[in-house]
Formats: sequence, structure tokens, C-alpha cells
Amino acid sequence: MKIKIFSKNVFGHYYFLKRWIIRLFGVISYRRYNGFNTLKIEGSEIIRDLPENNVLFISNHQTYFADVAAMIHVFNASLKGRVDSIKNSGYLWNPKLNIYYIAASETMKSGLLPKIFAYVGSVSIERTWRNSGKDVKRQVKFSDIKNIGTALNDGWVITFPQGTTKPFKPIRRGTAHIIKTYKPIVIPIVIDGFRRSFDKKGLFIKKKGVNQSMTIKAPLKIDYENESFSEIITKIEFAIEQHPSFIKVRSAQK
Repeated sequence: MKIKIFSKNVFGHYYFLKRWIIRLFGVISYRRYNGFNTLKIEGSEIIRDLPENNVLFISNHQTYFADVAAMIHVFNASLKGRVDSIKNSGYLWNPKLNIYYIAASETMKSGLLPKIFAYVGSVSIERTWRNSGKDVKRQVKFSDIKNIGTALNDGWVITFPQGTTKPFKPIRRGTAHIIKTYKPIVIPIVIDGFRRSFDKKGLFIKKKGVNQSMTIKAPLKIDYENESFSEIITKIEFAIEQHPSFIKVRSAQK
């Protein structure tokens, strides 16, 4: 992906500024995954075989920002030839710039740091079920769906289909709608250990010496035309290991 130094992406963000933000915060966050704590990675070879755009990563969610930061590390390391490893942070020098992530607008406007992180690639949306800590019911904004489609057309998009960091919560119907509308390649990711390592926002280290993990799975097989929303939602639940049946498995492992 050849980019002129002062060109902008599809959301009007300067590539050179985005590149330097990724470099800076990549270096700052590096030891959180390969130092203070360790990150065990599985399946990262899948990343190298993906097309340049229309790829949707779906994952369970444990912190606001540490999850996404880890994925940006792993994706770029894999694209630079590392297999299940982020050893040697040189991959940050020329990062993939068309990686986006879906986040709640209120989260990305909650302070200076979130606003800077938003420049890295946030596709901010208004949550239809939650606002300022209160339950709400409102219609999906067409502009939000359109922006997600714009991001998919340009590159890769990370989403957390439960819309919360609490485990085993329902998958939001909007994710199935995105999949049926834009027909992306869907890559499931399962993460663990981030909730123990960091505070809820993922900005501060809560505990050191934690073994974090990230498993990248093969693309989901989806019949975009014939599968229902509920069928796709069930597939997502199993793929990111958030189906209710996994509760007993996790309890047995403790």
C-alpha cells in the first residue's frame, strides 16, 4: 500500500500522523505484551494470507484499548514475517495503516488519550443500547453503518460484537447486519488475560507476570445470502467462545 507522505485516508486523517502515533504508542505499549507480561499467540500465519481490504475481525472484549493495541502489534508483526511472535518491535516502523476498529463514540470522546487513539483508526458509533452508563433504546444511525462499510472497503476492521467488556453477554445484532450487508471475510479472535493484566480501560497495568493469550482462527464459513441473523450470531458466539455453553468449560478450568 504505497502512500504519499501528506495524503489522507478515507476519514480525512493524515497518514504520516497516524503512522507516527502508531510508532510512538506501539513502542510505549510493547513491554505490556513482551516484558511486564507475555502474550502467547496462535494462528498469526492466517494474517499474511488475507486480502488488503474487506476483512472483519470479531473478538471477545476485555479492556477498552489494550485489546486493540495488542491486535495492531500482532497483525503488523505477522505481516513482517513473524510467526506467533512480536519479538523485535521493528515491525512498527512501517505499520499497516488501513486497520480500523469499531468503538463507542462516548468512549473515544472521554479524554485526550482516547481522542488520540481515535486517530489511529476508530470508527466511532453511537451505541443503541447504552449511553453514559444508562440503558437506552434508539435506532441505529445509517451514517454509522455507512462508515463501517467505508472502513471495510478501505481495509481491515476490528469489532467486539458483544459491545461490552463483560464476558458471555449477547452478541449484538448489528454485527450480523454488517456481515450480511458487506460480505467481508470474517476472522474470529479469542483473547484472554487482558482483564487480569490491565484496568478496565486498558491504560494502566494492574498486575505483572500475567500470561495473556490471543488465538486467531480460520475464516468463518458464512452463507451471506441464506443464513439468518440468528444463525450468524450463533456462529459468532461459538467462534469467539462466548456461547453460554462455554461458561461451564471456563468454570471447570479454574
